[in-house]
Amino acid sequence: MANWFECKVRYDKLQENGAAKKVTEPYLVDALSFTEAEARITEEQRPFISGEFSVSAVKRTKIAEIFWNEGGDRWYLVKVAFITIDEKTAAEKRSISQILVQANGFKSAFENFLEGMKGTLADYEIASISETPLMDVYKMKVEE
Repeated sequence: MANWFECKVRYDKLQENGAAKKVTEPYLVDALSFTEAEARITEEQRPFISGEFSVSAVKRTKIAEIFWNEGGDRWYLVKVAFITIDEKTAAEKRSISQILVQANGFKSAFENFLEGMKGTLADYEIASISETPLMDVYKMKVEE
């Protein structure tokens, strides 16, 4: 199971008018610890950022699963309520899970989510779908 950490990278970004502006961008990294997450995001961002940059924050997320779509350029967070029935009281119980979906827009995020949930036997309801500010997501690298 993946451990997803949100890392915020702060650096000077060159604007279209030529001016440098300090920006902070969030990224998602699969890592075993906070230390590894910081090291991984530093390694991943070094080729793309010229000059100084720093990792301003690292926090653990509650993302249960990610539905990838190579054609997608944005990330959407889908909050799903899985519905179970308590056998003793016959009451419905809802447990919320967060699933990240890669898509081009809201409609394709919804469609990609439904595609990812196709084999699921559990009853569920979509509580919300929202676009995230995430710039990119980095999977765990398997070294041979």
